[in-house]
Amino acid sequence: MTGKVITGTDTIREILLSCRTIAVVGLSPKPNRDSHRVGRYLLEQGYTVIPIRPAQKEILGCKAYRELEDVPGPVDVVNVFRRSEQVPSLVEEAVRLGPRLFWMQTGIENRTAAERLNAAGIDVVMNRCIKQDHEAIFGCRLTPIFFDARKKE
Repeated sequence: MTGKVITGTDTIREILLSCRTIAVVGLSPKPNRDSHRVGRYLLEQGYTVIPIRPAQKEILGCKAYRELEDVPGPVDVVNVFRRSEQVPSLVEEAVRLGPRLFWMQTGIENRTAAERLNAAGIDVVMNRCIKQDHEAIFGCRLTPIFFDARKKE
């Protein structure tokens, strides 16, 4: 199965409802950084957040990992806070990890990386903020943890 670049709000809504575990590459321990605010928000919304940050043992009360390949369990979404030119170095690790989605935050786009991820069956979001999308779709409320996105409301 081939992945795709996702731009539609309906698809993003379904992903945010069905995915529960998000690895955040570049999650900063500094509260004034965007990555920290996004990670904290995701935790507050009931997601499991896995910080990927070399030299940190814990961020936001969650065990941090040096690299994606160090994460022991399954991950639904890889959320990236790295410059666009650094994204290709994450692609092969992400392919081995096998998330459903690879999300590049606002200002981050890499078409070559997206093509490789799509070829491996991984969907990609580029140049969008997961927090802003979540707030816009759900109105800053908690997502229903037991909601089955496949069922029609």
